Amino acid sequence: MNNKIRYKVSDGPPRRKIGTTRRSVSGIYLFRGKDPVPFESTLERDFLIRLEGDRSVLEVISQPVTIRYQANGYEYPYTPDFLVHYRQHGVLSGYGRYLPSELIEVKPREKLARNLKKWWPKFRAATRYCRENGYVFRLMHEGRIRDQLWANMRFLARYRKIAVDEDLADWMFETARELGDMSFSRLVDACCFSKWGPYGKAHGIAVAWHLIAMGRLECDLLEPLNNDTVVWVPEHER
Repeated sequence: MNNKIRYKVSDGPPRRKIGTTRRSVSGIYLFRGKDPVPFESTLERDFLIRLEGDRSVLEVISQPVTIRYQANGYEYPYTPDFLVHYRQHGVLSGYGRYLPSELIEVKPREKLARNLKKWWPKFRAATRYCRENGYVFRLMHEGRIRDQLWANMRFLARYRKIAVDEDLADWMFETARELGDMSFSRLVDACCFSKWGPYGKAHGIAVAWHLIAMGRLECDLLEPLNNDTVVWVPEHER
C-alpha cells in the first residue's frame, strides 16, 4: 500500500461536536472569566487552567480546524483540541520575541505511549499543516500540564470570585504601584496595619491573592506561592 501521507483542511465548519461520555468529563470553561471554551476531559480543562497563568496568551480556540489526511490509501479526519494565539510584545519595535500560534493536542501520557505509532500519521499531517501556516504543533500530556504553574492557578481560582472590599483592593494596588516590587507579606502588612487595620490581616491576605488572581498584580507564577513571593504592578499600569 501507499504509505505517503497527504492532508487538506476540510470545507465547512471545522469543529467536531463535543458530547459527554462515561469515561471523560466535558463542559465549558470560562477562560479569564469571559470567553467560553469547550473541553472534553479533565486534562483539557487543566490545560485551560494552566493557560490562564500565561499572560502572553491572547486567545484560545477549541476544535479549531479539521485536517483531512491520507495514510495507507485511506482518508481520515483529524481535529486537534486547541489553537492558542499569543500577544506579541515589542515585536514591531524589534525588541520582542515572536511567539507563533500553537495547535495543541491534549492526551494522557499513557495513551500517547500506547498509541503513538497509530496516531503518528495524523500528528505528521498536523505538523505539516502548522509549518505551512506559521504555527507550531504541540502534544501536551499531564507531565507538561500539571506543573507548578497549574498548581498556582488552581490555588488562585478560589480567590477569583470572592467578595472583597474594593476600597482596600484599590489601596493595596496603589501601595504596590507607589512602593514598587515587594514581598507578598510586606504588601499585606503595609496595608492592613495602617489605614485598613480594622479589616484584619486575614482579609488583607485574601484581597492580595484576589488581585493576583484577577491580574491586577503580577508575580512569578512558575514558582511556589507563599509570603515571600515578590509581587508587582503590571508594566502597562505603572
